[in-house]
Amino acid sequence: MNPQHAKVVSEFLLGNLEIEIPATIAVFRAVPGNRLEYRPDPVSKSAIGLLRHITLDDEWFLNGVADGAFASVPDDTDTCELMTSSDAVARYQERIPAAIERVRALPGEALAKDVDLMGAFQMPAVQFLAMMLRHSAHHRGQLSAYLRAMGGKVPSIYGPSADTMPARTGGETVTA
Repeated sequence: MNPQHAKVVSEFLLGNLEIEIPATIAVFRAVPGNRLEYRPDPVSKSAIGLLRHITLDDEWFLNGVADGAFASVPDDTDTCELMTSSDAVARYQERIPAAIERVRALPGEALAKDVDLMGAFQMPAVQFLAMMLRHSAHHRGQLSAYLRAMGGKVPSIYGPSADTMPARTGGETVTA
């Protein structure tokens, strides 16, 4: 990929990420604070684990692209200080836009340069932005699937959910 193409692709992907931020924040806010340890299966991440994973890894991916190298995977234990969904919201709103701006400031040459992700993947830095978007959407989807089982409501993500818009059945309005 040449530098000019890498810059155009990065702007497209960063714009898409900026559009995703409100949906991510809405899902974070919908997590019931008294059910953070909920997991649908023992092998699944807990709700707090997913809040931490999304928050920390989105920033980690962006900073890895901006730095041209990936640091070690973020520590998502209690030491990360994300103990509630409100903590995740605050950190996401503070750090993700700043990390986006770091990437946006990169020249095309830096975005086209191959970056190594801990020996697992080597590809142009800009491709990690696409990976990050998919990774984030995947885990946000997991977390949104937990919400009803946790006693929460699913927010609008890509359109209304049964919890945000009344459904019509047999002439009466009901909410599911």
